[in-house]
Amino acid sequence: ALIESTLFGHERGAFSGATEQRLGVFETAQKGTVFLDELGELPLDAQVKLLRVLQEGEVTRVGRVEAVQVDVRIIAATHRSLTDEIAARRFREDLFYRLAVAVVRLPALRERHGDLPLLIEHFLARVNQAAQAHGDVEKRLSPSARNVLLAHAWPGNVRELENTLSRAVLWSAGEVISAEEMRGALLARATADAAVLDRPLGDGFKLTDLLDRVATHYLERAMAEAQGNKTKAAALVGLASYQTLSNWLARYGVKA
Repeated sequence: ALIESTLFGHERGAFSGATEQRLGVFETAQKGTVFLDELGELPLDAQVKLLRVLQEGEVTRVGRVEAVQVDVRIIAATHRSLTDEIAARRFREDLFYRLAVAVVRLPALRERHGDLPLLIEHFLARVNQAAQAHGDVEKRLSPSARNVLLAHAWPGNVRELENTLSRAVLWSAGEVISAEEMRGALLARATADAAVLDRPLGDGFKLTDLLDRVATHYLERAMAEAQGNKTKAAALVGLASYQTLSNWLARYGVKA
């Protein structure tokens, strides 16, 4: 409710509780940079005023008539697809094109397989450092626990990875975190179950597509946890033999 006051400032007495004048972030950041996180959450009426800042280089504090000139650089981020938000009339198209000058798309963690091992090491070291400050021993990952992390889809991206490692370090019984302990530290499984089992029928729903995704997910996980050993991977997913697994891998296009 106070987003306009926060961004653009207000005059004393402009509304109930406005006991003094307050400069907004744009005036405070004069000749500097404003970072707007989660831009897709900005209400439509505030989007109009933000567009004026970009077009005219000025802001008007709440309760003030005269505009104030500002010169700032804007960096914005959002987890939403703004093109989808525009189609749903929740985001102004003119504001999007004003902001989208230099666009950087950060892929989801599941699309950045090469980054995952480095991030695991980084966050494990950070979590261990915090734990050791409280007298705990340093924890390390077993190969199977590491494979559990590598095979996970990470719907919560980097934050989920860091929190998962924090839980694993906190609750593991010994100095080496097992695969079972790592699975227990993953909280996304219940959400994933709901996403698979509770989808609405009709409106483009295709059972074959869903089954393909489920099979591909578990086959990839099995191959990762078994470190490419097909006999072990077949046992992990309950398939009768090495050859049966090979047939499934070929059917769903999963690399051996």
